[in-house]
Amino acid sequence: MANENIPLTYKGHPLRRKDHLIYYGSMADKYIILLQIMDTKKVQDLDVATRVAIQLQLTDPELKSRDKVVKKTEKDSLYAAIDVASVWLDRALSGK
Repeated sequence: MANENIPLTYKGHPLRRKDHLIYYGSMADKYIILLQIMDTKKVQDLDVATRVAIQLQLTDPELKSRDKVVKKTEKDSLYAAIDVASVWLDRALSGK
């Protein structure tokens, strides 16, 4: 079988991770979600997110970083954060 680089997706949108930052969505779209893991705790030998900041951002490269943020909130788990992120991104991309 060929060694293919298949990107990770959630509900049809790509996920990219760099350290404690997770980008959800495509830079080709008007909006993207930034998930930032703020705190973690050890559960056995794994680090589990206990506080995650969520930001809905515009992808326009000409805007300053503070002007890109449309909405933001915090959640107490990665699951809750990605759930909110999915709804925000779908609504933003559909124009609602």
